[in-house]
Amino acid sequence: MLSSETKPDNFTFACILRACSENFDLEGLRLVHGGVVASGLGLDSIVSSALVTAYSKVGLVDDASRVFHGILEPDLVLWNSMISGYGHCGSWDKGLELFNMMRSMGKWPDGYSVVGLISGLMDPYLLKIGQGVHGFCLRSGFDSNAHLGCVLVSMYSRCKCLNSAQRVFDSLLQPDLVTWSALITGFSQSGDSEKALIFFKKMNMEGKKADTILIASLLAATAQLVIVGPGSEMHGYVLRHGYESEVMVSSALIDMYSKCGFLRLGMRVFENVPKRNIITYNSVISGLGLHGLAFEAFEMFREMVEKGFKPDESTFSALLCACCHAGFVKKGQEYFRTMKDEFGIQARTEHYVYMVKLLGMTGNFEEAYNLIQSLPEPVDSGIWGALLSCCDVLGNSEWAEIVAQQLFENKPGKSTYRVMLSNIYAGDGRWDDSRKLRYDMNRGMRKIPAGHEGGSINSQSVSAVEAAKSPYEDNSVSLLLLAGSGPSLREAAAHAASCHPSISQFV
Repeated sequence: MLSSETKPDNFTFACILRACSENFDLEGLRLVHGGVVASGLGLDSIVSSALVTAYSKVGLVDDASRVFHGILEPDLVLWNSMISGYGHCGSWDKGLELFNMMRSMGKWPDGYSVVGLISGLMDPYLLKIGQGVHGFCLRSGFDSNAHLGCVLVSMYSRCKCLNSAQRVFDSLLQPDLVTWSALITGFSQSGDSEKALIFFKKMNMEGKKADTILIASLLAATAQLVIVGPGSEMHGYVLRHGYESEVMVSSALIDMYSKCGFLRLGMRVFENVPKRNIITYNSVISGLGLHGLAFEAFEMFREMVEKGFKPDESTFSALLCACCHAGFVKKGQEYFRTMKDEFGIQARTEHYVYMVKLLGMTGNFEEAYNLIQSLPEPVDSGIWGALLSCCDVLGNSEWAEIVAQQLFENKPGKSTYRVMLSNIYAGDGRWDDSRKLRYDMNRGMRKIPAGHEGGSINSQSVSAVEAAKSPYEDNSVSLLLLAGSGPSLREAAAHAASCHPSISQFV
């Protein structure tokens, strides 16, 4: 086209820019941008929107912002593109500021403006901000927008606020597959596996066909229930719809059968997978280790490496888990060293949990304690909790007191570890200590029995915990959206305004 008399127009450049972003072609994207400027289309609204979207998709949000601010009078599409771009890159606060700037300049947002805003709210601590945006949608009459409804369901599901997610879902006349998937996946990831399966059956009755991601999520939900019946039904669904060759689905099937106690069926699935990858091997190694077949898990690891697959963090988690179940301390230490020295994988919390369990369950409390003490602060409470559980199983109250004190300092408000220590005291015949700890726990006192090492947790520790909370965690206000009525949602918007100044123009 460039060598002919026909010159590219704004739509041509928009299409090319989209292709560059989808292929993550940064060099091509900048080259086309240069062509846009050379063609005199640098201020065209269609091309500018395409540039903003393309730069945002490849993570160059600053370049997108420069394009946006280079336009004197951006139209609504361009505003929406920039707000969505900030959301895509995780800069939800900048998107919120831009949203308010747009309104202050007399531009009224539409449903797509709000979709871009909500899409950036990825973390649960942003729930109240999402509730405020939802309240704005209700005031503005955007709640009937099907695409917006889908994004709201996804946002509430990510924030583990499933009651609100279901309420929004129920208000939609014809939810699409993405909306169904968002709700079902939300239930699955929140541990409500039964509801996830119920809604999948409803979706199936509506004639919607699940994709591979949703099927994998449902199989994970079935594995949590440890009931093979629903899982085998899902396997039948997989076979009927031709998904058995999909790696994500086959790996989830192997994991489900293993956790439900049917390892042989999981191995049969593995044997029939035409193209195996690291995820498939990880599922099998984990399943073998879970069933106490450590040597078979080690052999599967050797086969995987010989076939050229590079192990990842999950591989070594599965191997260390297998060592824990079999009590192979030296083999576990060997894999732990191999992970770091040979494959350059940094140990994560789960790897240390398994190493502590491995040492603790074989009575090597001091070695396990020294391993934890060698870690940089702050140490995850799950690692200390693993050692305390070993003390519980082996009935070692002396080490339990030492470990428990660390947990009381790190997690002063968590009662689980106090109950565990109380049970250890009881098992050791120390009934007075057990009763005193439970009595102190009921009174809300943060200390272990008098005369034992450690004493009480001071107020500074508690203050540090409070200070670590997100600025949006306001304990003085309940979950405003859960009432489900219009006034409560508007109240949510008002409260979100008080939490964050950028949202003040919503109310």
